Amino acid sequence: MADGADRGPGAGATSGRAPAQAPERAMWCDERFDFQGTFLQCLAKHVPNIYSAEMDPLLEKQEEMVQAAILYPLECYLFGEDPDIFLEKLQQSGTSQLCGKVFKGGETTYSCRDCAVDPTCVLCIDCFQNSIHKNHRYKMHSSTGGGFCDCGDTEAWKAGPLCTKHELGSSSSPKENSECQLNEEIMEHSRRVFPSVIKYIVDMLIWEEEKELPPELTVSREKVDSYYCVLFNDEHHSYDHVIYSLQRALGCELGEAQLHTTAIDKEGRRAVKAGHYASCQEAKEEIKRHSENVSQRPLHVEVLHADVMAHQKFALRLGSWLNKLMSYSSDFRQIFCQICLKEEAGSEKPCFISKLMLWDAKLHKGARKVLHELIFSSFFMEMEYKKLFAVEFVKYYKALQKEYISDDHDRVLSVTALSVQMFTVPTLARHLIEEQNVITTITETLLEVLPEYLDKNDKFNFQGYSQDKLNRVYAVIYDLRYVLVSKPTLWTDRLRERFLEGFVSFLRILTCMQGMEEIKRQIGQHIEVDHDWEAAIAIQMQLKNILLMFQEWCASDEELLLRAYRECHKAVMRCSTNGRSREKTVFHLCGHTLESRPYRVSADPVSIHLPLSRTLAGLHVRLSKTGAISRLHEFVSPEEFQVELLVEYPLRCLVLVAQVAAEMWRRNGLSLISQVFYYQDVKCREEMYDKDIIMLQIGASLMDPNQFLLLMLQRYELADAFKKIKPTKDQDLIKQYNILIEEMLQILIYVVGERYVPGISNVTKEDVIMREIIHLLCIEPMAHSAITKSLPENENNETGLENVIDKVATFKKPGVSGHGVYELKDECLKEFNMFFYHYTKTQHSKAEHTQKKRRKHENRDEALPPPPPPDFSPAFSNVVRILNCDVMMHILRTLLQRAVELETHLWTEAMIQMVLHLLSLGLLEEKQQLQKSPEEEVSFDFYHKATRMGSSALNAVNVLMLLEKLKRVPQLEAQKDTVNWILQMFDMVKRLREKSSLTTVAAASASEAAKGDESTQDKEKAERKRKAEAARLHRQKIMAQMSALQRNFIETHKLLYENTLEAQGKEDAIMEEESVSSAVDYSKIALGPKRGPSVAEKEVLTCILCQEEQEVKLESAAMVLSACVQKSTALTQNRSRILELSGDTIDPLFMHPDLPCGTHTGSCGHVMHAACWQKYFEAMQLNFRQRLHVEQIFDLENGEYLCPLCKSLCNTVIPIVPLQAQKINSEDAEAVAQILSLARWLEIVTVRISGYSVKNAKGEKQNLPAFTNRGMGNSALEFHSILSFGVQSSAKYSSSIKEMLILFATTIYRVGLKVAPNEADSRIPMMTWSTCAFTIQCIENLLETEGKPLFGSLQNRQHSGLKALVQFAAAQRTTSPQVLIQKHLIRLLGVLLPNFKVEDTPSLLEVDMFHILVGAVLSFPSLYWEDAVDLQPSSISSAYNHLYLFHLATLAHITQIVISSATESSTACSPDNSEEAQSAQSFCREVCQYTSGCFSQDIPGWLVWDCVKKGIMPYLRCAALFFHYLLGVSPPEELLQDSEEGQFKALCSYLSLPTNLFLLFHEYWDTVNPLLQRWCADPMVLSCLKGKSIAIRYPRKRNHLIELPEDYSCLLNQASQFRCPRSSDDEQKHPVLCLFCGAMLCSQNTCCQELVNGEELGACTSHALQCGAGVCMFLKIRECKVVLIEGKTRGCLYPAPYLDEYGETDPGLKRGNPLHLCRERYRKLHLLWQQHCIIEEIARSQETNQIFFGFNWQLL
Repeated sequence: MADGADRGPGAGATSGRAPAQAPERAMWCDERFDFQGTFLQCLAKHVPNIYSAEMDPLLEKQEEMVQAAILYPLECYLFGEDPDIFLEKLQQSGTSQLCGKVFKGGETTYSCRDCAVDPTCVLCIDCFQNSIHKNHRYKMHSSTGGGFCDCGDTEAWKAGPLCTKHELGSSSSPKENSECQLNEEIMEHSRRVFPSVIKYIVDMLIWEEEKELPPELTVSREKVDSYYCVLFNDEHHSYDHVIYSLQRALGCELGEAQLHTTAIDKEGRRAVKAGHYASCQEAKEEIKRHSENVSQRPLHVEVLHADVMAHQKFALRLGSWLNKLMSYSSDFRQIFCQICLKEEAGSEKPCFISKLMLWDAKLHKGARKVLHELIFSSFFMEMEYKKLFAVEFVKYYKALQKEYISDDHDRVLSVTALSVQMFTVPTLARHLIEEQNVITTITETLLEVLPEYLDKNDKFNFQGYSQDKLNRVYAVIYDLRYVLVSKPTLWTDRLRERFLEGFVSFLRILTCMQGMEEIKRQIGQHIEVDHDWEAAIAIQMQLKNILLMFQEWCASDEELLLRAYRECHKAVMRCSTNGRSREKTVFHLCGHTLESRPYRVSADPVSIHLPLSRTLAGLHVRLSKTGAISRLHEFVSPEEFQVELLVEYPLRCLVLVAQVAAEMWRRNGLSLISQVFYYQDVKCREEMYDKDIIMLQIGASLMDPNQFLLLMLQRYELADAFKKIKPTKDQDLIKQYNILIEEMLQILIYVVGERYVPGISNVTKEDVIMREIIHLLCIEPMAHSAITKSLPENENNETGLENVIDKVATFKKPGVSGHGVYELKDECLKEFNMFFYHYTKTQHSKAEHTQKKRRKHENRDEALPPPPPPDFSPAFSNVVRILNCDVMMHILRTLLQRAVELETHLWTEAMIQMVLHLLSLGLLEEKQQLQKSPEEEVSFDFYHKATRMGSSALNAVNVLMLLEKLKRVPQLEAQKDTVNWILQMFDMVKRLREKSSLTTVAAASASEAAKGDESTQDKEKAERKRKAEAARLHRQKIMAQMSALQRNFIETHKLLYENTLEAQGKEDAIMEEESVSSAVDYSKIALGPKRGPSVAEKEVLTCILCQEEQEVKLESAAMVLSACVQKSTALTQNRSRILELSGDTIDPLFMHPDLPCGTHTGSCGHVMHAACWQKYFEAMQLNFRQRLHVEQIFDLENGEYLCPLCKSLCNTVIPIVPLQAQKINSEDAEAVAQILSLARWLEIVTVRISGYSVKNAKGEKQNLPAFTNRGMGNSALEFHSILSFGVQSSAKYSSSIKEMLILFATTIYRVGLKVAPNEADSRIPMMTWSTCAFTIQCIENLLETEGKPLFGSLQNRQHSGLKALVQFAAAQRTTSPQVLIQKHLIRLLGVLLPNFKVEDTPSLLEVDMFHILVGAVLSFPSLYWEDAVDLQPSSISSAYNHLYLFHLATLAHITQIVISSATESSTACSPDNSEEAQSAQSFCREVCQYTSGCFSQDIPGWLVWDCVKKGIMPYLRCAALFFHYLLGVSPPEELLQDSEEGQFKALCSYLSLPTNLFLLFHEYWDTVNPLLQRWCADPMVLSCLKGKSIAIRYPRKRNHLIELPEDYSCLLNQASQFRCPRSSDDEQKHPVLCLFCGAMLCSQNTCCQELVNGEELGACTSHALQCGAGVCMFLKIRECKVVLIEGKTRGCLYPAPYLDEYGETDPGLKRGNPLHLCRERYRKLHLLWQQHCIIEEIARSQETNQIFFGFNWQLL
């Protein structure tokens, strides 16, 4: 129900209804009246009117009317007073201790691994943040929806069941609680109101009549012919299909169809047409016709009468009202539950709640949601009623599950999903097992829903199964898992009986699986179609934990375990009898005989599915562990036991695996290979492969060892291989035999050696996990997640890894990329067993290689003997007899003999390795037994058997002799150390044997033998040392040769290696000789008459495409650098500024000081000939045209391509223009210095410009600057005087360089302004200067952020790219009309020299001064242009031009800083009265005067100086970079180091500035004074000083990615509070966070799509256009992934900067470990942005992961 806030001033406020309500309310309050009748009459009267417009409902109006006409009177009756006041009181009086928050899809839930009883116990984000679990090992996951917060449920938590919020609810004593109990009157009213309300809701929800209402709801008025055609939601039809069907059937617009479809998806149904019955019926048929096709059934459409629709809608509204009411009081909940559970007396009909549950599958989505929320807020909040509800639920369990399985809605929307809330409560689960026999119910349900998959033998066969149906069946299996999740500690007889009953019922399912999907080896022809194998394996996976849980439950009670064992044994026997028809055959070997039924895996049917046999193996091990095995004979008599039969089937399965390895089944296709893979994979092996090995161990412990081995030989079909018959010459057959022998030996090793199972030996679960981890880390160091994936999970999804990992491994933290890894501790290496049974073949060889390499590195022998295994437990102690029985000796001897006799085709090294391993196991076993007991008690005589002769023949040998010979077999060189180790062991066992019958002689001979043995060992050690030394010397010799070659190379290519500084040094020396010797180091000044020489080296570059070298010259063919031009907002100071998306009207000459959006040019630094590049690009275009269907990563239309070498994304090339070396003659320079002062220079420039203007104007006067009249007298002379300070002819570029200059400039223009290319556009030069300035600013910003020096620290790609860009920008002027360049220059100078001002010149505070400087310097040579000749300024002229332009710009920038930033209080050093401070003070006085006192002159001088010094640094650094790359003058040493102190002085000296910058004003005062006056008098400046407008402050702030919280759960918390601004529903969205600006957006949702230039764009894509000029970086909060996007069509995923404690990211929160911000990784993301590498990263990612092409980035 809605509280008063929604309702306005009470119900009476709607004046039209007030009189009607009063009598109605009075009547309701009358005790005698029939409430139900009155209530229904009221509904019959109002509901159809309120919900009359279903096609276009006015939701607020409907809600108002419902409140006024029905709910308000109803509440008044119920509470007996004003509802708002009553509910307020009720809310304050107490809260429940249960949280009960119901999760929506996508919401984050938290589970505590330390305290939760099982993983289904979860907390909502609020309870988690306020609980003790926040500091425990918790897991985070995204809810699929429909769950519920377990805070307050004491059975769900071992500790901390309540958060601080809910502790209040539980702390109140019964006395206090009585306050919030309702008084009797209200209770009475509730008992009257609730039955009517509930009955109405139930009746309306399960109402089936389309045209009629129940009689009590029909009003006597005429029945209106008003119907709706209602379309229902289903999960089969796609969004697009429904939209298409609606458009075709109803002829509506796309937008309307989309609205309908979205509403249907959200609510579950929607009226799509209103009208008469006939027209709605017609629409229904049309929709069905259009939505039906061959593979799909039609959409579900109904025609409902308007009144039926209205009442059904109101029934849901009442449901929500009840739901709200439930949260106020426990009494309301109890009354509600009582009424819902009350069955009609004498009626067979189910109670209300059961009716609704049974009807659940027929309800639409919206109704289900309301119903489930009502169950959560009522039944699940009261433990007693939860129990009663669970009983009802189990009563109808079969019916509900069958309905769900045939339904098509998601599990979340089914009432069956509530099972987890009941079955996982331990006490409730026990109650349901004892009283309702829930295990039997679930297992029977399973059998009843799967009969279609049973074959004629009553075995499952899932050929042609339906994946959807099976997924639904898994839900039933999950319920079984939930019931078994917590083991009982106390068994009652009733519980035992009921559990056993359930277990027997479960065995019936396993019986149907035992031997299911049998396969037969294909001979001759390959199978045509692979069998469906996935379903059987998937069910096996689902059952794995349930099988283990059943075994654990059985093991917790001895009586139960024995009885369960008996039942399981019976079931196995029943399944094993059917193959007994054949006669037995007899097999002899070594004097032993085996009688068995003939069976060949290679010819007869075999199945990999044996869950019964494996369950029996599990129970047998538990019998052994608990000691109950001693009573087994009471339950299963030895005659019945028939161990051969038990072993038979698992053995067949292992033989099948061996034969698949021997490629005997290759004609059976991939399905078998996949089954074998899963059989041994970690997901299944616990209940498949591992149990089969255990079953063989059971066989070996109970059978005669020789018989057991004969059975193995026979089943492996190797009987002939070990007889004296010579096998065939058929190589394939021999290879087959060899592999089978290897596989059999391996299984024998496992049977004898694998004892790490609790029950088989005395080990704990921790020991088992430690051993698994040790063997994984023996392969290589591994990440935590990789280890976890390789370990089996228990029923609580835990592997037990954390408890033991620190005992066996050390953690190594990750770097900026990659992840942390665990490395094995050295002391654990001795545990390594090369034949560990969970190794795959590749892991085995990798581990062996790693360990041998390690031992070699440590200069030890390479023997890898098995570690001593733990002792078998008594029940399995007989297994070791296999090792010393006759047949085993025969097998070992035969194989060793074959190796010694060099019958190479009859043995393999792996085989011999296994033989040696078996020998080692036998010797270790005997050694251990001898050390524990006296010799006469040890019956294990492996040594004796191995040293005995094999036969009485003359050439007979024993194993020892064979081993000695084996050392001489060249192919077995690698096994030599192992053989030596075994020989030593033989010796040790011999001495242990002899020790007991000790005679001194024996002892002496033994020690001598030992000495002899040691001497051979010493020899071997010495030999090994000698070899190692020889190898070291060899390595040294090679290294010496290499360094000699290197030196030689450096000598011959000296040019390449000479340091540029040395080269400068030489030039300096020459200059010093030429000029008058002076103390000033000329070479380190870039501007003015003292400018140092350019260091112009001869540049010889190699083309990456044709590999030819070429020197870069003006007249040569062009060479180019691959480059990428992109728009960028990396430096913006104002993200809220709206960017112009289309550049048709933009004037890019002036850059706003905000730097809102610039054009950045970056290069990967790879050089090509222009001609080669053009060929390459054309070839790519051609290739693209031929492969139209393949989506490209790059857009060829826009000139994009991947760099041929590094695959960076590029969209243009920069021509490499050589630097023109220029020297200044110092005498000429001094002469010029006398004449050319700033005033004189300005005069000359002014005259030159006005002369041009007169020339160009030819009568057009409109846009001429107002020039001063000074010196106009002799204008002709003055016009040319600019040339008198030195000119030279312009550089002549080759045509190919010119062509490339135009191409690159056009790209900058096209990309920077987002317009079509136009070579003649006047804005091309502006864009060239702009990208040059902006790129320099970006690089300066990057160097400052990283704390690197200004020069010498750029990457090679940045250095060569910047050099080429600046030289290009200088050369580009020559390809444009000089008149155009002059026009631009005049506009630029207009900012600095107000007498040049034209109309649209911006104010001093509205421009970025560095952009002005770059533009002015690069365009200034256009003033030297004459009609007849192509001139450019000489070195001296350009030195002065650069100096004065720079000084003017600097003066203007100082003024900018003082006006905008000097008002700030600064954190500068203490006040001082330095010379700088005094100059600053006097400058401020002038400014104050010129701004008519708007600028305060009270600001202390030291403060102003501090502001100026800090504020001007970025500008000076950028200028230094610019002039260095323009002129090639080397910078001072201080700029090559990163020191704050010397940097300012060095910059001032390099740029010819005084260190006290204000002296510049004094020096030029007469000239600058009028300029300053005009700058200060600008209206914009005055408005800023008066505080009316805000100017940018200097230094500008350095941009960083937004601050992220340290703990990821804080972000999830933010996301949970996020509400989509455009959507009113509370459905969970996909919140994403922009890392540039911190905006949270609603991604991948239709509600937030925007129309940009006629295209639908998702929230992220449209945000990126404004925030990052199309390039942006987002964090998907619920999935913990970073998304990089560029433009509308490209994007990629990138690892988030959050890591768990193991140094790993967690995309999709799959592992759910706590995550913390990794600063280094976040910094890496920041650099990716600031280096403008996001586009490059996207291209690289898309090239490697082309799967993302399916994703529509446009709608992100």
